[in-house]
Amino acid sequence: MGSSSSISSAHLLRLYDRFESLDRDNRGCLSPDDFEALGGLAMNPIGGRIMEAFFSSGQDTVDFSSFVRILAHFRPTDRNRNKEGAQQELPSSRTRKLKFAFQLYDMDRDGKISREELLQVLRAMLGLQVTEEQLQSIAERAIQEADLDKDDAISFDEFKKSLEKTDIDTKMSVSFLK
Repeated sequence: MGSSSSISSAHLLRLYDRFESLDRDNRGCLSPDDFEALGGLAMNPIGGRIMEAFFSSGQDTVDFSSFVRILAHFRPTDRNRNKEGAQQELPSSRTRKLKFAFQLYDMDRDGKISREELLQVLRAMLGLQVTEEQLQSIAERAIQEADLDKDDAISFDEFKKSLEKTDIDTKMSVSFLK
């Protein structure tokens, strides 16, 4: 597991300790209730969406391997080369980070971010700080700027292109593995 997720043995041990501390019932897996111990996640306006990323459709627990795989998205961007010299995409690569972020917006998992999905995330993130009219305006402008094929939704390629000048490494990296 260490090489596939670019995480050292020492980091894996620390993650395992964290996993065990969250696994309050010592079942060897985590449920959504176990994530309540992560205070920062509860404070995050889209914490529920982030938590959902740990659980595949129809799954109500996550094992240690899956826990590490999801957390790897938050490592600083890193790319390794395989034996043939071709680059191998790691969970912490820019594209994988963007796919992860895209899935937080694509609530119905249809491969597009609709205006309504964008509004739901904006409402969660901005809450009462702005009016509904302002939220609608923000969503409209975001769709207009990113929607290159004019289908009134944002595909992953459009999402990726719209964020090409954004420092994803800084915005989606967490130092819990350092």
